[in-house]
Amino acid sequence: MLGEYTFTGRRAAEISASIEGAVGSGALAPGQLLPPMRELARSLGVNPNTVAAAYRTLRERGVIETDGRRGSRVRAKPATTAREYARIQVPEGVRNLADGNPDPALLPALAEAFAVAAVRADREPVLYGEDAVEPELVRLARAGLDADGVPDGPVMVASGSLDAIERVLVARLRPGDAVAVEDPGWGALLDLVPALGLRTVPVRVDDEGPLPADVRAALSAGARALVVTARAQNPTGAAVGAARADDLRAVLDGYPETLLIEDDHGHAIVDLPLHPLAGTTRHWALVRSVAKAYGPDLRLAVLTGDEVTVDRVHGRQRLGPGWVSRLLQRALVRLWAEGAVDVPAVAAAYRSRREALIGALAERGVRAHGRSGLNVWVPVPDETGAVARLLHAGWAVAPGARFRAAAPPGIRVTVSTLAPEETGAVAEAVAAAVAPAPGPRYV
Repeated sequence: MLGEYTFTGRRAAEISASIEGAVGSGALAPGQLLPPMRELARSLGVNPNTVAAAYRTLRERGVIETDGRRGSRVRAKPATTAREYARIQVPEGVRNLADGNPDPALLPALAEAFAVAAVRADREPVLYGEDAVEPELVRLARAGLDADGVPDGPVMVASGSLDAIERVLVARLRPGDAVAVEDPGWGALLDLVPALGLRTVPVRVDDEGPLPADVRAALSAGARALVVTARAQNPTGAAVGAARADDLRAVLDGYPETLLIEDDHGHAIVDLPLHPLAGTTRHWALVRSVAKAYGPDLRLAVLTGDEVTVDRVHGRQRLGPGWVSRLLQRALVRLWAEGAVDVPAVAAAYRSRREALIGALAERGVRAHGRSGLNVWVPVPDETGAVARLLHAGWAVAPGARFRAAAPPGIRVTVSTLAPEETGAVAEAVAAAVAPAPGPRYV
């Protein structure tokens, strides 16, 4: 009995269903502390292991969270709901600089690549039991990874960066484990970690990536995994430079059992070199998606890592979707082989748009960040007010709440489609929106 709610069930599935139903109905409130497992087991007349299994299921489903000796409680608010709530509706006539999408004008044409892949599929259909990965895709991906100094390892394909990261986390961690993540950082990842029953440990970020002192503190406190964005960090644009990579490797040397995941989704849209951390620890994975360079609808990411980790991920994938469409893989092979994306030109276009806005903001006394990628991050004193004032002025930007755990407020401005003639107007509107409200006037 907890407040007005009575727990029921004799089997783990029954107990977890009872609690989840109570959460859904509101009988158990967000943040409500659940009874200790042994106490609940005694009241239900079951083995403590049965309650432990029920709680584990609830953690994996993202219904509850566990914080060591502090016990288990109902999640304060489902992460996806909280971050979806932070999205803004863009009214008609308002310029959308909030979506984080690439510039459609810089994406390659896909029709010919898919037509060629379809013709081959008619001639050589892929059947059950065949290889999950297109051999030519492995060759091209491995050549690119080798050129960037990524350690040798098997290559597999997942349905985008988030799919790959989720599979690696599930393959290596257990519910209740802590994961060090960038803050501010990718909102989808901040949602994913607790949804898997894992605990989030925020790590501060500057223009060069995660702060080594914060990483050390997180790992020394027991975090079992670290997720790092190599380049084009969302939302800040951070990119791990050579010196920062050395510092992070020095930290990781002291924690060789850490699961290290590197997200290099910006590899085809940035002109900064990769400084991989891969191989510093025993368990590692590096993910490269094609969404930003080739289009968000191309749900494909290449994953490499240590043999055991990749083997586990591949084995679990075979029990689910089996593989990522070989038709999609073959289309990407053709795009890669033909150099469909002019990487230097695309990277230069995004760089010029970022630098133009950052420079225009600096002229108006506003500090901003955007070393790489599609976005500019602007720290603000009043996030909600700044977003509302910009919307009123005709500009939609993303509220920082979508990307923050413990980091100070900010707004994210997507510059991928920002025209030169718009830059001054955006900067002027941002400067006005972040300025302190005038104090009361006395006569």
